[in-house]
Amino acid sequence: MLDLDNTLVDRDAAFHDAVTAFLTEHRLPHTDLTWVMALDASGYTARQDVAAAMTDRYQGLVPTTAIQALLDHGTADRVVLAELSREALDTARTDGWTCVIVTNGRTVQQEAKIRRTGLDQLVQGWVISEAVGCKKPEPEIFHAAADAVGASLADAWVIGDSPHADIAGAYTLGLRSVWVSNGRPWAQESYQPTHVAVDVAIAIDHVITAAR
Repeated sequence: MLDLDNTLVDRDAAFHDAVTAFLTEHRLPHTDLTWVMALDASGYTARQDVAAAMTDRYQGLVPTTAIQALLDHGTADRVVLAELSREALDTARTDGWTCVIVTNGRTVQQEAKIRRTGLDQLVQGWVISEAVGCKKPEPEIFHAAADAVGASLADAWVIGDSPHADIAGAYTLGLRSVWVSNGRPWAQESYQPTHVAVDVAIAIDHVITAAR
């Protein structure tokens, strides 16, 4: 089970590029980039809260529809899948692994990312929190992921970048996990990932080799 944003794809880089273009188009200070990125908090701030804060800040300067377009399409239009990640997924499937994306977020936006990057051709399925009515780290979404591909949670692995959503979710279910650190130190004391990898390609390779 694989997380999408900032695990399989660099969601923050795509959003960074979208915000940069937004600020340029509307002749806003590029120093606002830091503010918008902090407000967004890697997508964990609710969309309506981000929209409200940006609308308040740019009232009279930017149409509300432009802010909505940024939040609805900006990231999905720019996200890419790294070649090493693509190759790792190919290897996993060749080795007989069933790969399913488990992601929090809105269905339209998350599916746009999956299809734009070609991930829909590389995994056997996906579940999105809005569509299934539950979100990570709730156990129900991981069970829904297994059901979506006709698999069992027995011997499953969870790969993701979020200590709270991905690794804590795996820990609660007694599943093995790989935390994609993206260069960050692990800071949680009450639970630990089974393994730490700097990126998703290395994480997938670890799962494949550990299971042999």
